[in-house]
Amino acid sequence: MTATRGFGIDIGGSGIKGALVDLENGKLIGDRLRIDTPRPATPDAVADVVAEIVGHFGWAGPVGVTLPAVIKKGVAMTAANIDPSWIGTDADALFAKRLGRGVDEIAMLNDADAAGMAEIRFGDPAARKGVTALLTFGTGIGSAVFLDGRLVPNTELGHLEVDGHDAEKKAAASVKDNEGMSYPEWSKRVDRYLSVLENLIWPDLFIVGGGVSKKAEKWVPLLEIRTPIVVASLQNNAGIVGAAAAAVEGIEH
Repeated sequence: MTATRGFGIDIGGSGIKGALVDLENGKLIGDRLRIDTPRPATPDAVADVVAEIVGHFGWAGPVGVTLPAVIKKGVAMTAANIDPSWIGTDADALFAKRLGRGVDEIAMLNDADAAGMAEIRFGDPAARKGVTALLTFGTGIGSAVFLDGRLVPNTELGHLEVDGHDAEKKAAASVKDNEGMSYPEWSKRVDRYLSVLENLIWPDLFIVGGGVSKKAEKWVPLLEIRTPIVVASLQNNAGIVGAAAAAVEGIEH
């Protein structure tokens, strides 16, 4: 019988969020706790914040953790919007030691992959058929690609070169805020990015998520690409939900 509760941590470039999750319906149990990502976001500094969040909830079971990084067998291979010292870090071992867990009680995932897994499971049923691409717009742009509901891990499509620039340097939600752009101005950049992406992978559906999805009505209707778009049903909690599910069900990459 599958456990009905899990615990997920979503590590981002600006904040680290954690919560208990009801795995039957993909909803948070109570409020999540968010703490600003430390500067610099070194492995030890981040692990301290994660331990604080887990301790706040008194959670003693397995923990799912997302990173804005390519994750291979629990090791961070890249570091996007966190300290470069993460590269080559055995994140599984780091969090197991810091949280007093066995390595098999820690599930490490790329942040967008975790969010995508949650959306595939709990979101729009149309996402489970054909090629679906989830994009999370936040400090950077995360991506997760699925074929008939099965994940192709660590795609990192937010780093495509678009018009001579790394896509997330022009179209991430943080860029909108940092440059004081209006939603219509920013949506033009998002539209350009998505048009390049759709011509590469020809998806059947885009799911857009991240914190900016809470204001989807201000920018999603302005997008003019040919691919159907839906807003992430779990919005910015998708990473927490996906991480919690992975921890309980033993899914990691």
